[in-house]
Amino acid sequence: MKKWSVMMGMLCMAVFAQAQKKSNEVELYFLGGQSNMEGYGYVKDLPDSLNKAQDGIYIFHGHTVADDEVGGGVGSWQVLQPGHGTGFAADMKKNKYSDRFGLELSFAMTMQEAKPGKRIALIKYSRGGTSIDTLANEWGCWDPDYHGKKGINQYDHFLATMRHAMADHDIDGDGVEDILIPKGILWMQGESDGKVESASLKYYDNLKRLMGLIRATMWADDMPVVIGKISDSGNEGYNGKVWKYGELVQYGQEKFVREDDHAAIVRETKRYKYSDPWHYQSANYIQLGNAFAAEMLKLEE
Repeated sequence: MKKWSVMMGMLCMAVFAQAQKKSNEVELYFLGGQSNMEGYGYVKDLPDSLNKAQDGIYIFHGHTVADDEVGGGVGSWQVLQPGHGTGFAADMKKNKYSDRFGLELSFAMTMQEAKPGKRIALIKYSRGGTSIDTLANEWGCWDPDYHGKKGINQYDHFLATMRHAMADHDIDGDGVEDILIPKGILWMQGESDGKVESASLKYYDNLKRLMGLIRATMWADDMPVVIGKISDSGNEGYNGKVWKYGELVQYGQEKFVREDDHAAIVRETKRYKYSDPWHYQSANYIQLGNAFAAEMLKLEE
């Protein structure tokens, strides 16, 4: 009888444990913008701590295409590893990794270290050269109302990315439902808008509207947003500037975080070094991820 009681007790404990494990909550962050979010760091430059798969951290990286093209935003949930920088591609089953990386590696590692009991997941969609304002559009536009030739823009590709990512309820394939809890938005963009005066002057309004729409997509009007402040290499262009009206974009970014209680900005980009006139050096992308994480953690306090 005693043995039977012990067995029944163990069975009840197992059933209780299984019931407790019907679902896992996963904290979710969206990464978006243009090329310095896309990432131009070289994987070969990564330290050993980041040059490997980050077990337990998953990413859905939407396939990037131009405006008016189909297939944007497709992808699959995979363990985070190097290769999510420029040149990355994806289909619905697998990723094609590049030899580049962005801020996602150090951001995820820093967030995980700060939250050892939490699970972290990322959704990323970014495209180099893209603007928010239609008048600065050359490589793609995030304005939801921009119709182009076929009515498909970068905002549409973002929505497709979110739709595909959120449709998967078991991102790690372990048979247990994963509940994705949106926690924050990371936005690194604005350089392309800095080429055109009218677009730069409207950057605050455009940014505010776009972040509001992305927040709505992630189900929270007060979703924390961290902005990466654009900088200028001074390597070419107008009187030593790459972005002729970059200061106006910077003003719009600062105004956004000043007037939004749930937003913060990463300013250390002004000290970064460049691998070309437009993109940071490898070490800076690691620093950028750490800086984004630090600001996000402050907003979450």
